[in-house]
Amino acid sequence: MVLNKFPWNHQRRFNAYANYFCQHFGERIQKLSIDAGFTCPNRDGRISIGGCTYCNNDAFNPSYCLPEKSVNQQIEEGIEFHTKRYRRAEKYLAYFQAFSNTYAPLSDLKKIYNQALHHPSIAGLVIGTRPDCIDEEKLDYFAQLSKEKYLIIEYGIESCYDKTLQTINRGHNFETLRKILELTAAKEIKTGGHIIFGLPSETKQEMLAEAEILSKLPLNNIKFHQLQIIKNTTMEQQYFKSPKDFIFFELDEYIEFMVDFLERLNPLFVVERFAGEVPPRFLVNPGWGLIRNDQILQKIEKRLEERETWQGKKY
Repeated sequence: MVLNKFPWNHQRRFNAYANYFCQHFGERIQKLSIDAGFTCPNRDGRISIGGCTYCNNDAFNPSYCLPEKSVNQQIEEGIEFHTKRYRRAEKYLAYFQAFSNTYAPLSDLKKIYNQALHHPSIAGLVIGTRPDCIDEEKLDYFAQLSKEKYLIIEYGIESCYDKTLQTINRGHNFETLRKILELTAAKEIKTGGHIIFGLPSETKQEMLAEAEILSKLPLNNIKFHQLQIIKNTTMEQQYFKSPKDFIFFELDEYIEFMVDFLERLNPLFVVERFAGEVPPRFLVNPGWGLIRNDQILQKIEKRLEERETWQGKKY
């Protein structure tokens, strides 16, 4: 294998998020999560109630993220949080993460996003949302904004299979996602996607086959999470009622699966993360203990080397 023949400009066996940002900005960039008080159409009754069966936003929101705080206050506290926990970055991306962050009239969205963009440490926006909470008027606004600032819209894909989307009460089908991704990309807006491995009713063969399906989508970035049963969710109730309906990856098994998946994945996709990390107090099932994401990443990179393989080898 000749490493310099990879379609990305770094010496790793996958298209890594950290390297991508160093190339794009020329320096370290850190994401700051913000909870701007949005909800979702499958929570407020427009489509459904209860939300996605696996979802409890408290499980991944940092302690400083509270919707009653202003966007500016969350940014200031987020910078302080990251300064204490990580090596300090000079610039940050405002990550509107909780719930569906385009689920409001455009006039309201502009006010919210402008609060972040006016902060001197914010270099751009990451906007997490659903494909049914976007329309052409909003995309035109994002397209204009993306000419001035870094901007990416991160869509929750979760699964490529309609049977699974129905099971988890997603409230839309895969075709809805595909069409809005194509429209977003056509307006030259960066796109991200989020996939969960291990959702009820899916076999490992079906999960692996998603690599080919996803690779055809106009995605820039992608995130992978293993299924975790989170407290105070509908899925927690389903798990206790029918635990045999759930199949969880052992850690070594997941490492091997991710290497298999990477081999089949579009090599141009930037991989943001390979696994989800939730505070233990939120977990129903034991998961993989106290292992951190950086340790999982090291295991995946080691296995890529051992197998002499890389992202997109079988693409």
